[in-house]
Amino acid sequence: MLSPEAQEAIRLRAVQAILGGMKQVEAVRVFRVSRAAIGKWTARYRQGGLRALRARRRGRRKGQGRLKSWQAAQIVRAITDRTPDEVKLPFVLWTRQAVAALVEQRFGVRVSLMTVGRWLKRWGLTPQKPRESAGRGWEQNPREVKH
Repeated sequence: MLSPEAQEAIRLRAVQAILGGMKQVEAVRVFRVSRAAIGKWTARYRQGGLRALRARRRGRRKGQGRLKSWQAAQIVRAITDRTPDEVKLPFVLWTRQAVAALVEQRFGVRVSLMTVGRWLKRWGLTPQKPRESAGRGWEQNPREVKH
């Protein structure tokens, strides 16, 4: 994997070559990058100049997508003690989507469903899935219903 500085240098050279008349197809071959990357870099250059091609910090911003231990404890308590509709969420069961919505509602932190799945696993919880026979109680006895 190339360093951010080396990646920036390739972006700059590729865009300069295209501005100098090189075809995108040829730039893909010469710089060994995808056509989508060349197109994206060219568009970024047209919008923001050379500055838009500079290397930037990568990864998640500090504090984003993380919960402090006390926040995680509150979420676990809410999941185990209440149902989603009791905390004013439009869900019937605690799915990953419902947990993500609760985290955003309580703490303003947006997280992916994969992250929520990892949290649930770490907390020893499994996401609930609605039964295929939605609308029918799982404990329903067909003979008693017929009666």
